[in-house]
Amino acid sequence: MLVLSSSLVRSGVRISRTLAAAALLGLLVVFLVPVTPADASAPLRQHAASRGKFIGTALATGPLSSETSYRNIAATEFSQVTAENAMKWESTEPNQGQFTFSGADAIVDFAAQNGQQVHGHTLVWHNQTPGWVQGLGAGAMRTAMQNHIGQVVGRYADNPTVVSWDVVNEVFDDNGGMRGSFWYNTLGQSFIADAFRAARAADPDARLCINDYNVEGINAKSTAMYNLVRSLRQQNVPVDCVGFQSHLAIQYGFPSDLQQNLQRFADLGVQVWITEVDVRMQMPRDSAKDATQATYYRNVVNACLAVTACAGVTIWGFTDKYSWVPDTFSGEGAALIYNENYQQKPAYTAVHDALAAGGGGGDTTAPTTPGTPAAANVTGSSATLTWTAATDSGGSGLAGYTVYREQGSTDQQLGQSATNSITLTGLSPATQYQVYVRARDGAGNLSTPSATATFTTTSGGGQPGGPCTATGTVQTQWNNGYVVQPVTVANTGTATLNGWTVTFTLPTGHSLTGSWNATLTTSGQTVTARSVNHNATLAAGATTSFGFQVSRPSGNTQTPSTYTCASP
Repeated sequence: MLVLSSSLVRSGVRISRTLAAAALLGLLVVFLVPVTPADASAPLRQHAASRGKFIGTALATGPLSSETSYRNIAATEFSQVTAENAMKWESTEPNQGQFTFSGADAIVDFAAQNGQQVHGHTLVWHNQTPGWVQGLGAGAMRTAMQNHIGQVVGRYADNPTVVSWDVVNEVFDDNGGMRGSFWYNTLGQSFIADAFRAARAADPDARLCINDYNVEGINAKSTAMYNLVRSLRQQNVPVDCVGFQSHLAIQYGFPSDLQQNLQRFADLGVQVWITEVDVRMQMPRDSAKDATQATYYRNVVNACLAVTACAGVTIWGFTDKYSWVPDTFSGEGAALIYNENYQQKPAYTAVHDALAAGGGGGDTTAPTTPGTPAAANVTGSSATLTWTAATDSGGSGLAGYTVYREQGSTDQQLGQSATNSITLTGLSPATQYQVYVRARDGAGNLSTPSATATFTTTSGGGQPGGPCTATGTVQTQWNNGYVVQPVTVANTGTATLNGWTVTFTLPTGHSLTGSWNATLTTSGQTVTARSVNHNATLAAGATTSFGFQVSRPSGNTQTPSTYTCASP
């Protein structure tokens, strides 16, 4: 029997529909049953549970019913399952009003038998949707969408095994614009909010997600997603989580800003999930490619472990025997953690060891409580905190600290530090901050919070620093828009910069549509980019970067040319 901790419940992994409802209302649900330590040789799901996360896989109904090895691994290793195809529209409502749930029910029954939870995938998507839907007029299409969601989600609304849904899937193109799907072309962007509201009406307790690919790093597409989620939540549209598919390839490099991207979405108040990870390679396999693939898998798991609001990681299948990759990417494959013969690959070991905190497992002893933070060098946008260091006796070692702002039920993470000191940046002027610190160890255990400290930022700007420069590079252009990435900010002085601003002017008729790694504000055509927490402190000679996306009149080829950098 899988034993779940209070941290797992707070991550949104539902024990019962009553507890899920409480979680959605922001209530703290606490279990007094301790997590059972995971032996080093334990399956993935036991190690994930000991870290307060789920580890999932996508399942196909064919091998699930016909292959013992497939069933045994799926049942033993994973705590969450997603139907690869059995819950999609073409599988559940191939003809209007004629629903069939045999495949979906098989997935749900399997999960229930093995103490697993089900993530429903997917309700509204431009692919694998029958032609009869695509040919409808606006009114009929909206009605059909709402009815489909009501029937499919409603079927499992009282089933404690089905805990969440991908409500809408892949609504953006790679430039960050809305995908020109039949949904968007017929209904406009409003179909997204309508779909979420229909799903909430069908199951008030389920966690509702938006899901997309190529949004793992901070780029134009992920920023468009960020802006959409922020806007929807401001309109009280029930978006509970964001799914990052993470279909990666070793020849294209790893998205090094995955963790900070997850964190910026988490700061919106949503959960973040890695929903469909696989890591393909150009065939044939060799040991070097396997090692790189293993590193990618380890990096994905570690990024999720480092973000409190990341509920878990789902691998899109587990055996290369049934991977979608070779049929989609010519000459590529071997993307999963088991080979075609159900043998574990180095990628499996990487996932296992990341979840087990280096393979040792068993550390459930939290660090001691840090001392009360003391604030110094407080300005209008920054403050330096120091505190008495915590200690760790559980064996995995002290990994660092996280600083939070006390705000009731939704405390804001202000920053992380490897030492017992941090300089917070990007703070609001003339604002009171009540902060506390928690220590974390290598196994992901968190200390109890320190006592709180209170300070108030001044009404002026930040702390003076040395000189800096900024240089922008146009990465991509199209007829009516472009992306500037990177804008490289360099500290050209001999002192550390504690915050920076970059100003530039957009040509007439141009307007910002998105940005990342900086906070951008506009006054007319003048844009001011300000540093954010993770890139505000620049040592002498160091550089950082940000990016932005712009729309412009069709045929206008102008771009910004002059960037001015200053420290606060």
